[in-house]
Amino acid sequence: MEKFAIALIFFTVFWGLIGVVLPFLIPKGPNRRLIQTMLILTSACCWLFWLCFYLHQWNPLFGPLLTTTDARILRELWSTDF
Repeated sequence: MEKFAIALIFFTVFWGLIGVVLPFLIPKGPNRRLIQTMLILTSACCWLFWLCFYLHQWNPLFGPLLTTTDARILRELWSTDF
């Protein structure tokens, strides 16, 4: 299995457990719903942040690539031989 798929599955399961399973394990109390909501929102936001960060590094954006001819022309045009 590819490294990308392994990382995606691992972190999806990790944040899925925190956001789906853990809220059901919170003991009854006056703030139970608040804690459950916080866990679900935190896990969703952390997973989404991780996914965006990981995808950004997986396929980075590159600037324009210059040919050697273009680079030589630019070097001559931008040279500062005063």
